[in-house]
Amino acid sequence: MFRLFLSSVLVLALIQTLPSPQAAVDELLAADRAFAAAAATTTAVPALSAMLSDDAVMPTPAFDFARGKAKVIDALNANPDNAQGRLEWTPIRGGVSADGLQGFTFGYMTLQGPDSRRLPIKYLSYWVKGSNGWRVAVYKRARAEQSPATRNLVPPALPVQLVPPTRNAAVMARHKATLEAAERAFSDAAQTIGVGAAFTNNGSSDAVNMGPPNQPAFTISAASIGTAIGEASPTDTAPIAWAADAGSIVAVWRRASVNDPWRYVAE
Repeated sequence: MFRLFLSSVLVLALIQTLPSPQAAVDELLAADRAFAAAAATTTAVPALSAMLSDDAVMPTPAFDFARGKAKVIDALNANPDNAQGRLEWTPIRGGVSADGLQGFTFGYMTLQGPDSRRLPIKYLSYWVKGSNGWRVAVYKRARAEQSPATRNLVPPALPVQLVPPTRNAAVMARHKATLEAAERAFSDAAQTIGVGAAFTNNGSSDAVNMGPPNQPAFTISAASIGTAIGEASPTDTAPIAWAADAGSIVAVWRRASVNDPWRYVAE
């Protein structure tokens, strides 16, 4: 009984020393902004490669993935605008996991090409915090036809509180399995109730989607995303299927607790 009480006290003390969720997301946004500031001194590819983890992944225009930092750099260099252009960007929202070691940011970017064209871009970055600070593990971006009217901050996606990270392999495997099952169910629903309804039902109320090129800003809310994707789909059901680590879809998922369903929050 004494050992149980002592363990509870130690866990409570550890939780009390953790930063607040807001402080954690502020740190993440500061990291994104710091890499953006450094981009002013170099060209696009070195600017982006500086923030990538060694095992970074990026979807490519060929509808596959560049896996590993070197392959991502090769994919970026394949576009002359990246190889010679310069980038500036601004994150407008961030979110962190309950252990404070993973998170995402998204925002708006401008690529100034070698011919001085200014190309608007929307981006989504998934970050992991390690011994060298925050680094991007998955990076996704899409062209836009014009820049958004504003780049105001959007309220962050935060857990109620931060908790100590787990290193228990069995616990992490269970979390991974439930998330993969949720993504398969999402894909299955798109085949039966329709892609728009599936996006509406499986997203967070504050979920975001990059939207089509002719839309300058992100689409916000699962309902709005479902409506937009449903209108764009040529059939009642999804013309594609997907699962974890398949296709060219990149989505960030979260759940309020281990007893709540997974919902996508950014994709």
